[in-house]
Amino acid sequence: MVFLLIAYLGGVLTILSPCILPVLPFVFARADRPFRRNGLPLLIGMGVTFALVASLATVGGAWAVRANQYGRWIALAVLALLGLTLLSERVAEWVSRPFVRMGQRLSQRADAGGDSIWAALGLGVATGLLWVPCAGPILGLLLTAAAINGASVATALLLLVYAAGAATSLALALLIGGRVFAAMKRTLGAGQWLRRALGVLVLAGVAAIALGLDTGLLTRVSLASNGPLEQKLLDTLKPPPGGPAVAQPASESEVLLADLGPMPPLAGATLWLNSPPLDNAALRGKVVLVDFWTYSCINCLRALPYVRAWSDKYAAQGLVVVGVHAPEFAFEKDPGNVRRAVRELGIGYPVALDNDYAIWRAFNNQYWPAHYFIDANGRVRYRHFGEGNYARSEAVIRQLLREAGDAALPAAGTAPRAAGAQAAPSTGLRQSPETYIGYERAANFAGGRLVYDDGWDYRAPSQLRPDQWALDGRWNVQRQFARNEAAGARVLYRFRGRDLHLVLGPAGGGKPLRFRIRLDGQAPGADHGVDTDADGQGVVTEHRLYQLVRQQAGGGERLFEIEFLDPGMKVYAFTFG
Repeated sequence: MVFLLIAYLGGVLTILSPCILPVLPFVFARADRPFRRNGLPLLIGMGVTFALVASLATVGGAWAVRANQYGRWIALAVLALLGLTLLSERVAEWVSRPFVRMGQRLSQRADAGGDSIWAALGLGVATGLLWVPCAGPILGLLLTAAAINGASVATALLLLVYAAGAATSLALALLIGGRVFAAMKRTLGAGQWLRRALGVLVLAGVAAIALGLDTGLLTRVSLASNGPLEQKLLDTLKPPPGGPAVAQPASESEVLLADLGPMPPLAGATLWLNSPPLDNAALRGKVVLVDFWTYSCINCLRALPYVRAWSDKYAAQGLVVVGVHAPEFAFEKDPGNVRRAVRELGIGYPVALDNDYAIWRAFNNQYWPAHYFIDANGRVRYRHFGEGNYARSEAVIRQLLREAGDAALPAAGTAPRAAGAQAAPSTGLRQSPETYIGYERAANFAGGRLVYDDGWDYRAPSQLRPDQWALDGRWNVQRQFARNEAAGARVLYRFRGRDLHLVLGPAGGGKPLRFRIRLDGQAPGADHGVDTDADGQGVVTEHRLYQLVRQQAGGGERLFEIEFLDPGMKVYAFTFG
């Protein structure tokens, strides 16, 4: 939340930049004209130009970084230049001079155009051209971080918040006019001190990164944190569409369900398992549960025993469960992998492979797992996202079956047997966050910097803080995974939780690959998972989620280490329970 607030204030403060002053008189001159024909086109032109230039900077920076490791130094050089523009007005004016001249020309032409939409739009383009270099010293931190660390939802959110701050400044300028202009001149000195302080922090961050002291420092200096706090905030800001679907009743007989619209189509599946292709017409008259899942998702696996049990228990009463397998990783698009997982997980109901996310988009879904409950008339009546709340979900199924005319239902209550990764998570214990190893979504990495798409010799630090992880040995870090290029390579993680799972898969032809785990430097003993023995030994034969640790007493902080005894292991993501 703090990062978002600072990003927003950073956007607001860009209006204090000296190089923005030449265009503001033209903006204020239109403050008394109709907003629809003047203010709105101006804001649209500014926003489009601002977004286009920022996007080109991000894409260009990302290309330079990923072209080879030397591109990283280019990005750091750009960041250092941005830091100097914060410290020196002379450097800032030199950098922005071409943009200022272009913006002034467009501003003069727009002013000559009179009270027209196109003239106002041209003025917006001019303002956007001026705004980008003026915003550069602060905005550049976000763009350079995106280039070095890879684009992420959190970075995109910060850019959006930053742009909102800039738009707020311009909107105030349009509404209040000259009074804002005068106040800006009075507060310009304070703004310059703030810019200079940021410049010192930026240059210090560049030095630390160049020396490899802390790969996370850039993220903190640039405000671009992609940790779990920002993701949780994003989920809070963007809840599932439609709001709550069910009132909380006192008993099963009082379940009150909303009408959330017709069931979206199931068209677009690349393959169906356990059934010929199904459509809405074929399911009319049935109560339908649509379960979005993917087979390496720990939350999906823990919800799966209940979904299977409901299918078995209520199929005779008219319930049809449709599993929609929407892949998260590339290996989950392989029909052979999904077919094997369906068989091993004991799934007997229809499963649609949604490799192109056609059904996912039709439902406007955002989560794994996600359950949509459809009545016999083809109307969506309830939805639930994530694990838990199983009693409520079963009560919804029973209510919809009763509405369809089946009063002779089995007794309520489902307590399926679940073992291994499908067992319920621990409660009341703090757990480490889901952690991705591929550079696309990597977070909390310690031990230098990640080298993209190339082999590198990593050395793990002597100490890890809670929820940090590190690589040791020869690794090639790809977008979705890291692959060890030599025997003896390790991954270390200081985690919290009862269970530790790791998504793994063999590279190449699928030859079995051996590994060994340790907890606090020792064999796990009784704390081993279902995919390891007491000595910590295990073998990877296929792409899936492996349970490596299940602590018998509590879930305190432990140092986990996995050593791969053969080269060619793909390591995707940690999850905890």
